[in-house]
Amino acid sequence: MTVIETGGAEEQTQSPTDDAGHAETAGDAHGHDAHGHEAHQHGYAKQKDQHLKRLRRIEGQIRGLQRMVEQDVYCIDILTQVSAGTKALQSFALQLLEEHLRHCVADAAAKGGPEADDKVAEATAAIARLLRS
Repeated sequence: MTVIETGGAEEQTQSPTDDAGHAETAGDAHGHDAHGHEAHQHGYAKQKDQHLKRLRRIEGQIRGLQRMVEQDVYCIDILTQVSAGTKALQSFALQLLEEHLRHCVADAAAKGGPEADDKVAEATAAIARLLRS
């Protein structure tokens, strides 16, 4: 975990992780990751710029919530904006999940074997987490 100081406040950020939850590090010149596995392009890679733009918009919504609280805005108005931010994050998560299923899970299923079972179990667990949120 990394602590970043931003404008007097500290933020904690997680290091990026791969599909197995391992911290990602630079790969080698032969297309392999730090674990010696063949480098893998994530399902969201083609939409990365659009995803980042969308996440920046969501970040702006959250910062707007902070301003609303600072300005003592009426509770119901803040809750309305919380709902909008939550829906935006859920929509982003569903799109990311769809891309994961179409790319990562479908690729593993085509190859077969235990990797396919692992990817399906992983996707199922992710769906369960989304349903609980």
